[in-house]
Amino acid sequence: MAQTGVLLRRLQGIATIRSGANRAQMVTAALMAGEGRLTSSGALAVTTGAYTGRSPKDKYIVRDALTDPHVWWENSGAMAPAQFDLLLEDMLSFTTGRALYHEQLSAGADPAFRMAVSVFTETAWHALFIRNLLIRDAGEGAPMAATILHLPGFVADPVRHGTRTGTVIALDMSRNIVLIGGTHYAGEIKKSVFSLLNFHAPLNGVFPMHCSANVGPDGSTALFFGLSGTGKTTLSSDPSRPLIGDDEHLWSGSGVANIEGGCYAKTANLSAAAEPEIFAATKRFGTVIENVVIDEASGEPDFADLSLTENTRAAYPLDLLSSVAPGGLGAPPRSVVFLTADAFGVLPPIARLTPEQAAYHFLSGYTAKVAGTERGVTEPTATFSACFGAPFMSHHPHVYGDLFVRRLAEGGAQVWLINTGWIGGAFGVGKRIDIAATRRLVDAALSGELDTAAMRVDPNFGFEVPLAVAGLPKRLLDPRANWSDAGAYDTAAASLARMFEANMRRFEREAVAAE
Repeated sequence: MAQTGVLLRRLQGIATIRSGANRAQMVTAALMAGEGRLTSSGALAVTTGAYTGRSPKDKYIVRDALTDPHVWWENSGAMAPAQFDLLLEDMLSFTTGRALYHEQLSAGADPAFRMAVSVFTETAWHALFIRNLLIRDAGEGAPMAATILHLPGFVADPVRHGTRTGTVIALDMSRNIVLIGGTHYAGEIKKSVFSLLNFHAPLNGVFPMHCSANVGPDGSTALFFGLSGTGKTTLSSDPSRPLIGDDEHLWSGSGVANIEGGCYAKTANLSAAAEPEIFAATKRFGTVIENVVIDEASGEPDFADLSLTENTRAAYPLDLLSSVAPGGLGAPPRSVVFLTADAFGVLPPIARLTPEQAAYHFLSGYTAKVAGTERGVTEPTATFSACFGAPFMSHHPHVYGDLFVRRLAEGGAQVWLINTGWIGGAFGVGKRIDIAATRRLVDAALSGELDTAAMRVDPNFGFEVPLAVAGLPKRLLDPRANWSDAGAYDTAAASLARMFEANMRRFEREAVAAE
């Protein structure tokens, strides 16, 4: 923890450091500073201003002897060591005479691969946020340590610091120092920790994953991979299956370990009926509710009001949930679920993948954006995010793909592709697959019910699709049968298959360039 100690001593000489506050003190400090307001149930509601999501184009990795041969530079901005050092000095100068909150936490539930994380931030609510999200111990004896200096009020100078804008997220992998400025969006702190581990873990033979994980009654672990909006948090939050973790995990030879100690759940259109665990957590004192409109009269959150952003969130510790796996650890997984929200209405609600198909779809990381979710998106748009988390991948996707294939071969996990998107037509014509039906399909897959089920082979993608699942209409399992025009379905399916092929050709070119 040498770097953390050096920065702490420097900060102590120029700023006021507030450490050791409990949750109630943090909430009180945030309210007194005007950083947020209490909801009717005691959650802390905050807004993040201009930035309501991550700024991936403003993220940089220091290019030095350690990172140069390993980082996927086509996917990561590079920063020279001298630029980083200048940025660090300017950010330290910015803290002169200011009060900073200091949180000493850790990431990684497996003691063999744990990182002590020291966070310094300007605001009480960001300190509360990261305490909710990481593991609440100091990581004493951890083999790695990192320091994050989070200054939303600091604006970078593109000319002086070599940045694109006034916003900056800069990571020095050699010293494990992260500098964040010019944005109040709290997710940048959380994801910077994941980015550090995404770099270091593969170098140690450990597979870092952007996924959720839970445990069945028989102790079997299931992983859920999926991009935003596919239902990863919703489907893994099941009272009958204790949650290992919500978003980020490590898979080593000994099993699965949560990186975090909390959940950062999307709350757009959240309801008690569809997502009872998440909804209940938003009612608890100390939960941070981000960019959710609060009714002025009642103090109630309006989760259907997305006028601030569609990326509304709630950050809460895992111990607020009714069923959590002890220690954040699980056995090697028996089941792996890839979630996609196919807005083209082409993919079946569930499919069984061979190991080769699993590797293909892992590298693809497919989902689809729907009209209206982003400026300029007027019709369904395919999105391919390698390994279901390209923005956080420090290495080339094939590095993570090779680790995934190795772990599958070691444990023999079965991989399933589940479509939580549309059926009967594309977005605007078809309808979203019912969440209750998706839960039934997940249960059938994880319980082993489908292991011996009769299957058909999809003519476009080659994977196996069950002919029947108890409790669901057979018609649901055949997307072609749900289209009013079968020929139009065939055209759409062939088009999506070509998109997959084009995406994989891009990876082949990048792999050659990386060699």
